[in-house]
Amino acid sequence: MSDGKDLQLTEVSLRDGSHVVAHAFTEKQVRDVAKSVDNAGMHYLEVSHGDGLGGSTLQYGRSLVDEMKLIEAAVDECKHTKVSVLLIPGIGTINELEQAHNLGAQLVRVATHATEADVSAQHIKKARELGMEAIGFLMMAHSVSSEKLVEQAKLMESYGAQAVYVTDSAGALLPHEVREKIRAMREHLDVEIGFHAHNNLSLAIANTLVAIEEGATRIDGSIRCLGAGAGNAQTEVLLAVLERMGIDLGIDLYKMMDVAENVVGPIIQGSQEIRKGSLVLGYAGVYSSFLLHAERAGKKFGVDPRDILIELGKMKVVGGQEDMIVDVAADLSKKAKERV
Repeated sequence: MSDGKDLQLTEVSLRDGSHVVAHAFTEKQVRDVAKSVDNAGMHYLEVSHGDGLGGSTLQYGRSLVDEMKLIEAAVDECKHTKVSVLLIPGIGTINELEQAHNLGAQLVRVATHATEADVSAQHIKKARELGMEAIGFLMMAHSVSSEKLVEQAKLMESYGAQAVYVTDSAGALLPHEVREKIRAMREHLDVEIGFHAHNNLSLAIANTLVAIEEGATRIDGSIRCLGAGAGNAQTEVLLAVLERMGIDLGIDLYKMMDVAENVVGPIIQGSQEIRKGSLVLGYAGVYSSFLLHAERAGKKFGVDPRDILIELGKMKVVGGQEDMIVDVAADLSKKAKERV
């Protein structure tokens, strides 16, 4: 188990949490969070649309404020914390990456489905050319074998990625599966290994600890679980658990508790507890950002959002296929009427 000196924590509430607030973060909210986590000693703060750079579209949801303004605001407030961005090839482009870099973003996580690492090559290489830290982010890691994950991670490593993440986008991985995947990655890669958890089965903290045990040195958290579905590993809780284990990340626990209570808490419109929708995400193995879309489609077509998510799980849909949600809802509605 690490002593904490080699662990780097990325706070993702201003990116993953964008899904929860329908991409409606204000500049003031971003400034308040950025200033507060910087004061607490956070290592990285990820800021962008929930679906990454360029995600503000009709398909994924329009941002209230242009993400470049939000990135610029975060960079302005962060004196020590490095600002990170997410980029999904096909949604974000080299152009947005260059814009983010020019505004001061220092790290980019290039995210692909767990079988599509080859589409990340130009983005990872460009990030390295720009002098940014470049990290691979293999999403929906639960949906592929450890062997396939290693194969794809090695591609990202060959493109210049300085770390590769096992990304549990659906919050569907169980601890023994995390252990197997991280161990396989650690045995076959020369770069750092990261782990990004979602809490849909209430395993985000446990899974993150297992990942650390197996050698992951890049980990993620979201303050107050402000992230898609039931959120991610809750940052302030994760820090408290790690400190109880004698692992000090150099981040002030009390200050992070205060950020959670006084800064991020008021932003959250509801609660980030595990409710039926987010629970089904983990159970069915569906991309966590699909929840809000499924709830809206369910209301529109008069079907249970859980049925939509279960069907999407059977179809093994991936991030970027949000248009399928409406199709599935319409089809379920049609079948229900035919039965009547």
